[in-house]
Amino acid sequence: MSLYKIDDVAKECGLTKRTIRYYEEIGVMPSPQRTDGGTRLYTREDIDYLKKVVRAKEVLGFSLQELHTYVATADALNEQRFDYQQTTEVRERIEKLTKMETTLDDQLQLIEQKLQSIHAVQEELEELRERVQNGIRRLEGHENDT
Repeated sequence: MSLYKIDDVAKECGLTKRTIRYYEEIGVMPSPQRTDGGTRLYTREDIDYLKKVVRAKEVLGFSLQELHTYVATADALNEQRFDYQQTTEVRERIEKLTKMETTLDDQLQLIEQKLQSIHAVQEELEELRERVQNGIRRLEGHENDT
Protein backbone atom coordinates (compact mmCIF):
# COMPACT_ATOMS: atom_id res chain seq x y z
CA MET A 1 0.00 0.00 0.00
CA SER A 2 1.40 3.37 -1.02
CA LEU A 3 1.46 6.19 1.50
CA TYR A 4 1.54 9.88 0.65
CA LYS A 5 2.79 12.93 2.52
CA ILE A 6 0.64 16.00 3.00
CA ASP A 7 2.47 17.87 0.18
CA ASP A 8 1.41 15.17 -2.29
CA VAL A 9 -2.17 15.17 -1.01
CA ALA A 10 -2.38 18.97 -1.16
CA LYS A 11 -1.15 19.00 -4.74
CA GLU A 12 -3.50 16.24 -5.89
CA CYS A 13 -6.58 17.69 -4.17
CA GLY A 14 -5.88 21.35 -4.99
CA LEU A 15 -5.82 22.36 -1.32
CA THR A 16 -3.26 23.91 0.96
CA LYS A 17 -1.59 21.86 3.66
CA ARG A 18 -3.19 24.18 6.20
CA THR A 19 -6.68 23.45 4.85
CA ILE A 20 -6.08 19.70 5.03
CA ARG A 21 -4.92 20.01 8.65
CA TYR A 22 -7.96 22.20 9.41
CA TYR A 23 -10.38 19.68 7.87
CA GLU A 24 -8.78 17.02 10.07
CA GLU A 25 -9.02 19.28 13.15
CA ILE A 26 -12.75 19.98 12.73
CA GLY A 27 -13.58 16.37 11.85
CA VAL A 28 -14.42 16.83 8.18
CA MET A 29 -11.83 14.15 7.41
CA PRO A 30 -10.44 11.41 9.64
CA SER A 31 -6.94 11.68 11.07
CA PRO A 32 -4.42 9.81 8.93
CA GLN A 33 -1.82 7.48 10.31
CA ARG A 34 1.46 9.04 11.41
CA THR A 35 5.11 8.10 11.53
CA ASP A 36 6.91 7.88 14.86
CA GLY A 37 8.04 11.45 14.22
CA GLY A 38 4.43 12.63 13.75
CA THR A 39 4.45 13.07 9.98
CA ARG A 40 1.00 12.48 8.49
CA LEU A 41 0.81 9.62 6.00
CA TYR A 42 -2.24 9.33 3.76
CA THR A 43 -3.55 6.32 1.88
CA ARG A 44 -5.13 6.40 -1.58
CA GLU A 45 -8.50 6.02 0.19
CA ASP A 46 -7.75 9.14 2.28
CA ILE A 47 -7.02 11.09 -0.91
CA ASP A 48 -10.16 9.84 -2.65
CA TYR A 49 -12.22 10.72 0.44
CA LEU A 50 -10.74 14.22 0.53
CA LYS A 51 -11.50 14.67 -3.18
CA LYS A 52 -15.16 13.86 -2.45
CA VAL A 53 -15.16 16.49 0.29
CA VAL A 54 -13.62 19.08 -2.04
CA ARG A 55 -16.16 18.27 -4.75
CA ALA A 56 -19.08 18.61 -2.31
CA LYS A 57 -17.74 21.95 -1.13
CA GLU A 58 -17.05 23.33 -4.60
CA VAL A 59 -19.97 21.94 -6.59
CA LEU A 60 -22.65 22.19 -3.94
CA GLY A 61 -21.28 25.29 -2.24
CA PHE A 62 -21.53 23.79 1.23
CA SER A 63 -20.42 25.71 4.29
CA LEU A 64 -18.10 23.86 6.65
CA GLN A 65 -21.06 23.00 8.91
CA GLU A 66 -23.04 21.66 5.95
CA LEU A 67 -19.94 19.85 4.75
CA HIS A 68 -19.54 18.21 8.14
CA THR A 69 -23.17 17.01 8.01
CA TYR A 70 -22.78 15.80 4.43
CA VAL A 71 -19.62 13.83 5.27
CA ALA A 72 -21.19 12.30 8.40
CA THR A 73 -24.21 11.18 6.37
CA ALA A 74 -21.99 9.77 3.63
CA ASP A 75 -19.98 7.84 6.24
CA ALA A 76 -23.19 6.46 7.77
CA LEU A 77 -24.35 5.34 4.33
CA ASN A 78 -21.06 3.54 3.68
CA GLU A 79 -21.39 1.67 7.00
CA GLN A 80 -24.98 0.76 6.16
CA ARG A 81 -23.90 -0.56 2.76
CA PHE A 82 -21.24 -2.71 4.43
CA ASP A 83 -23.79 -4.03 6.95
CA TYR A 84 -26.20 -4.86 4.14
CA GLN A 85 -23.55 -6.84 2.26
CA GLN A 86 -22.85 -8.91 5.39
CA THR A 87 -26.50 -9.92 5.75
CA THR A 88 -28.18 -12.82 3.95
CA GLU A 89 -31.56 -13.05 5.72
CA VAL A 90 -34.27 -11.40 3.60
CA ARG A 91 -36.16 -9.62 6.41
CA GLU A 92 -32.93 -8.19 7.78
CA ARG A 93 -31.83 -7.06 4.31
CA ILE A 94 -35.12 -5.22 3.84
CA GLU A 95 -34.60 -3.43 7.17
CA LYS A 96 -31.07 -2.43 6.19
CA LEU A 97 -32.22 -1.17 2.80
CA THR A 98 -34.98 0.82 4.50
CA LYS A 99 -32.39 2.40 6.79
CA MET A 100 -30.23 3.25 3.76
CA GLU A 101 -33.24 4.86 2.10
CA THR A 102 -33.74 7.10 5.14
CA THR A 103 -30.07 8.11 5.07
CA LEU A 104 -30.29 8.89 1.37
CA ASP A 105 -33.44 10.96 2.01
CA ASP A 106 -31.43 13.00 4.57
CA GLN A 107 -28.61 13.50 2.06
CA LEU A 108 -31.02 14.53 -0.69
CA GLN A 109 -32.81 16.92 1.67
CA LEU A 110 -29.50 18.66 2.39
CA ILE A 111 -28.88 19.08 -1.33
CA GLU A 112 -32.47 20.26 -1.89
CA GLN A 113 -32.03 22.98 0.74
CA LYS A 114 -28.86 24.13 -1.02
CA LEU A 115 -30.65 24.18 -4.38
CA GLN A 116 -33.48 26.28 -2.92
CA SER A 117 -30.92 28.79 -1.64
CA ILE A 118 -29.26 28.92 -5.06
CA HIS A 119 -32.65 29.49 -6.75
CA ALA A 120 -33.44 32.31 -4.29
CA VAL A 121 -30.16 34.05 -5.16
CA GLN A 122 -30.84 33.49 -8.86
CA GLU A 123 -34.30 35.10 -8.56
CA GLU A 124 -32.83 38.11 -6.74
CA LEU A 125 -30.25 38.57 -9.48
CA GLU A 126 -32.87 38.24 -12.23
CA GLU A 127 -35.05 40.88 -10.53
CA LEU A 128 -32.07 43.21 -10.20
CA ARG A 129 -31.16 42.66 -13.88
CA GLU A 130 -34.73 43.53 -14.90
CA ARG A 131 -34.60 46.76 -12.86
CA VAL A 132 -31.24 47.63 -14.46
CA GLN A 133 -32.63 46.97 -17.94
CA ASN A 134 -35.68 49.14 -17.18
CA GLY A 135 -33.34 51.91 -15.97
CA ILE A 136 -31.34 51.72 -19.19
CA ARG A 137 -34.50 51.93 -21.34
CA ARG A 138 -35.86 54.83 -19.27
CA LEU A 139 -32.59 56.79 -19.53
CA GLU A 140 -32.24 56.06 -23.25
CA GLY A 141 -35.81 57.33 -23.76
CA HIS A 142 -34.99 60.47 -21.75
CA GLU A 143 -31.80 60.98 -23.78
CA ASN A 144 -33.74 60.75 -27.06
CA ASP A 145 -36.28 63.38 -25.80
CA THR A 146 -33.56 65.97 -25.16
